[in-house]
Amino acid sequence: MRLLTGLCEVDRMVTQRAASRIPPRVGKVLSAVEETAESTKLWCGAAAAMACLGGWRGRSAAGTGLAALVVAQLLSNGLCKQLADRPRPPKEWFPHDEADDRPDSSSFPSGHTAAAVAFTAAVVPAWPAVGAACALPAGLVALERVQSGAHYPSDVAVGAAIGLASAWLTRRTPRLILRHWP
Repeated sequence: MRLLTGLCEVDRMVTQRAASRIPPRVGKVLSAVEETAESTKLWCGAAAAMACLGGWRGRSAAGTGLAALVVAQLLSNGLCKQLADRPRPPKEWFPHDEADDRPDSSSFPSGHTAAAVAFTAAVVPAWPAVGAACALPAGLVALERVQSGAHYPSDVAVGAAIGLASAWLTRRTPRLILRHWP
């Protein structure tokens, strides 16, 4: 019980610090990145660019990235949010009005972060330079989810873990199937 209380206190402290210490101009950049990532537009656009410009490697990276993103969305939004009914952080923790514009769904876990990390982590092995380029907006999306009041840091951390697991599962599944194929 003390561990949970400690986690809640860390969540509160980090959330309030992120919300109050990020300069307004940086907050606007974070909001713009998050808006682009909304409904996975950013990742689908990146996949389209990779597929068009990257030849076979680009198509492979794009397909794996999108597959991992779908798995992460199913796990985070389709399963975990349905099982965990965690309210969003209290609006009074935020010195800005961004906390007024957030979803009503469960805060746990961050589906935006899960999708961003899954896409990025799946692309990295197939095309490391592009995966590294995807890491910056993925990190900004994760930071924005806390700064805006949409999520607690622990929601974002679990979303990132779901994203990593989804990328790993997506990349490993074809090998596992082929290994056990009769």
